Amino acid sequence: MKFGAIPVAEAAGAILAHSLKVGGTTFKKGRVLAPADVAALSNAGYTSVTAARLEADDLDENAAAERVAEAAVGTNVAAGRPSTGRCNIFAEARGIAMLDAARINRLNLVDEAVTIATVPPFAQVEPGDLVATVKIITFAVPKAVVDRCRTLAIGAGDRVGPVVRVAAYRPMKIGLLQTRLPGTKESVLDKTVDVTRGRLMTLSSSLDRELRCGHSEDEVAASLAALRDEGIDIALVLGASAIVDRRDVVPAAIERSGGAVEHFGMPVDPGNLMLLAALGRMRVLGLPGSARSIRLHGFDWVLQRIVAGVPVTGEDLMRMGVGGLLKEIPSRPLPREAAAPRPATGPQRAPRVGALILAAGQSRRMGSVNKLLADIEGRPMVARVADALLASQARPIVVVTGHQAERVREALAGRDVRFVHNPDYAEGLSTSLRVGLAALGDDVDGATICLGDMPDVTPAHIDRLIASFDPAAGRTICVPTFNGKRGNPVLWDRRFFKDMASVSGDVGARHLIGDYEDAVHEVAMPDSGVLNDFDTPEALAARKPGREAKA
Repeated sequence: MKFGAIPVAEAAGAILAHSLKVGGTTFKKGRVLAPADVAALSNAGYTSVTAARLEADDLDENAAAERVAEAAVGTNVAAGRPSTGRCNIFAEARGIAMLDAARINRLNLVDEAVTIATVPPFAQVEPGDLVATVKIITFAVPKAVVDRCRTLAIGAGDRVGPVVRVAAYRPMKIGLLQTRLPGTKESVLDKTVDVTRGRLMTLSSSLDRELRCGHSEDEVAASLAALRDEGIDIALVLGASAIVDRRDVVPAAIERSGGAVEHFGMPVDPGNLMLLAALGRMRVLGLPGSARSIRLHGFDWVLQRIVAGVPVTGEDLMRMGVGGLLKEIPSRPLPREAAAPRPATGPQRAPRVGALILAAGQSRRMGSVNKLLADIEGRPMVARVADALLASQARPIVVVTGHQAERVREALAGRDVRFVHNPDYAEGLSTSLRVGLAALGDDVDGATICLGDMPDVTPAHIDRLIASFDPAAGRTICVPTFNGKRGNPVLWDRRFFKDMASVSGDVGARHLIGDYEDAVHEVAMPDSGVLNDFDTPEALAARKPGREAKA
């Protein structure tokens, strides 16, 4: 490929390297210049342009990306259409990503112009999820380079098979055994059953049998034998007391019933005290008490592999330490999917998060002033909230009006928000919440509930909540915190919408957090913007620009 400045008169067929303004039109980079474009450039006064011109042995960026992606595609994945040198690879089944990391690294070492990036190995994926992306860095690549990359992606010799595939989940019979000690609450065991059922739904499986017995070697052995005889594929054992040694009650019971303990412990937190065993053809997972929570757990990784038909050994568990600190806050994902289209088949999977701005209140504590219209650094307070949301990933944005509705609309004029009026606003905040949730529609997976009097909330706060939102991992209520104190806005999964809509009086849904504490994921924020609201003239007068405190 030739690259550099060329005279405009000779530019027909060349690929424009940088965007240019040509009269009232923008010629974007990557544009293949037609004779009419050359004439327009000349008329606009350009004498030369920086461009690329393909040589006989070159493939353009889209053709190169497509050829490498097609070679990398294995079972249960499909390549999308290439665009701007990128070709995405999407899952076609629910399961886990199976990646040949060694060959992917070798492919990335072939030439700096050809890259492939993937999700982490064994990541859980849904149909339509982005699994990998091939990106060509330059406008063209020599065919010989593409051919070398294709050979690595396809595999040869003892490494046959494409480097990217998905191991699909298979429906399996799963049993849950819980043990009791004096004082064990049945309500705790009942809740564990509900959490386990929800967990298994994401694996295309269901809870086929649940047993409870005393926390003794004899009773556990008898119960495990019963599960085995019923044809259970995987037995999950949650003891009233955590397993602390291979000779403890649960492992001893497994061996008494004819089974074998394969491994105890794993470098994943939570999940350190997990036990891997087998009783005949039935796999047995001995779980610590932390597995009663809906939060992502080390045993989830093991269970996902088993349900997907991927062998799991003790050595596999011992290799899970890197990335095994599951208590960390997830980093913000980059929106790569927008760069190239998905395949025609396969639904959009990335959670869609909308936002409500509750702007119907009467501001009684402010006297005659509507605080939402108060000037904050040149903009009405409610406009600052709306602008923060508009600069975030949240869509759609619904503004609930009530008191002085027309003035609120005027304050937000020209902004891409949807208005809905609450005629019952005088009855309290709950009525606005109900009206706003109904207006969001059925195509959102969650909603960020924003108060109109929190002008220090930023787009970064909103996007950090959205990045943390992961229903499949149990992070269904995302609450911002600063120095350990919970603030607003809160991001709710749509499964809570019904309960939120049933709230009455002048309260929001915040008290529901206590009812669903296991679903709560706290998201630490770097400043106090998520705590700052302004309900009184004194608080508003005391506010200073950039007042949010830093951690």
